[in-house]
Amino acid sequence: MTPRATRVLVLNSGSSSVKYQLLDMADSSRLAVGLVERIGEESSRLVHTPLVSGPGGKRERTGGIADHTAALEAVAAELAHDGLGLDSPELAAIGHRVVHGGLKFSAPTVVDDAVLAEIERLVPVAPLHNPANLTGIRTAQRLRPDLPQVAVFDTAFHTTMPEHAARYAIDTATADAHRIRRYGFHGTSHAYVSRRTAELLGKDPSEVNVIVLHLGNGASASAVEGGRCVDTSMGLTPLEGLVMGTRSGDIDPAVTFHLKRVAGMSVDEIDELLNKKSGLVGLCGDNDMREIRRRVEEGDERARLAFDVYIHRLKKYIGAYTAVLGRVDAVAFTAGVGENAAAVREAAVAGLENLGLAVDAERNTVRSDEPRVISPDGARVVVAVVPTDEELEIARQTFALVERTDDDASPALRTSIA
Repeated sequence: MTPRATRVLVLNSGSSSVKYQLLDMADSSRLAVGLVERIGEESSRLVHTPLVSGPGGKRERTGGIADHTAALEAVAAELAHDGLGLDSPELAAIGHRVVHGGLKFSAPTVVDDAVLAEIERLVPVAPLHNPANLTGIRTAQRLRPDLPQVAVFDTAFHTTMPEHAARYAIDTATADAHRIRRYGFHGTSHAYVSRRTAELLGKDPSEVNVIVLHLGNGASASAVEGGRCVDTSMGLTPLEGLVMGTRSGDIDPAVTFHLKRVAGMSVDEIDELLNKKSGLVGLCGDNDMREIRRRVEEGDERARLAFDVYIHRLKKYIGAYTAVLGRVDAVAFTAGVGENAAAVREAAVAGLENLGLAVDAERNTVRSDEPRVISPDGARVVVAVVPTDEELEIARQTFALVERTDDDASPALRTSIA
């Protein structure tokens, strides 16, 4: 009897990098993880770590990797070295992170020509991400044309937002013609963390209202009501919302007009300013929260201002989403800063006791890879740290889709994009 295929390869393709993980969904275990970076340069680097017993541990190779095809071929060779090759009958599918799915993709979708065309049509609203995601999918298709390639979209979780939350107050005809609305991002993380938070509370996600704070170099907040996103901080692009490592977050749109008229800056220069030279790095020259906190403790006023602006924006969104939800059961911190910066968590809820928010000083300083409550016993709102796992979420969604389709014996292995 042919063994049941339970493995999923997860690919996150960037413009010059590929992150990957191979998971076995029989028990959600990781079999291998790795990264290819600086693709297209002579200094390309591949780091591969097998997590099963085999011929060796972590391996690293450097040297020119010309393009994504060569990168994935190198990944395939490393996996084959560990007995985990892409030709394995145990491989059920390849799951791809795709940043922007617009409104047509509200669920994981098996890729065909129509899906590829729609992802490409969305390139103007995700010019830094969707082209790289497409390259990864097409390369994987060439390597395994017989295998389901599943796209999992960052925007999908947020498609449940009501129109009054997703719409901008601009001329409707113009907005519709150019697909201008709030889409939201980091949706895979928000979906995973909101569900894990409900589990931490011992409840079904449908019973829980959660504010999720995904705080990394990119940062976003979401209001999740009964397992469904009803609002999120990022908008048409990932620029809107919280203060981030290099992005401004919320800003008066007239700033862009002012910079063009008064400073003579081009649209591209303003784009670069707001996306790459703003946020924490614009305020104090650093986008690493650990370094910013070190400088704050040494009395650096620029670092202190950057930290205070960052926290002020967080508080505004916590308060706003408390109003949106009406009842909040938990606030969950996740991602690099959210999971590791105790000072950020403490400052973000300080002064919000009337909203039922507080952290226990001792619990807040505990470091762990497990979800944990950091609020005092009996707090009206649970404050938690819930490590995100976007790769596992992509693998779960990919495998569930393939399994469901197999069970249905459907000839068309994809969800509808109608």
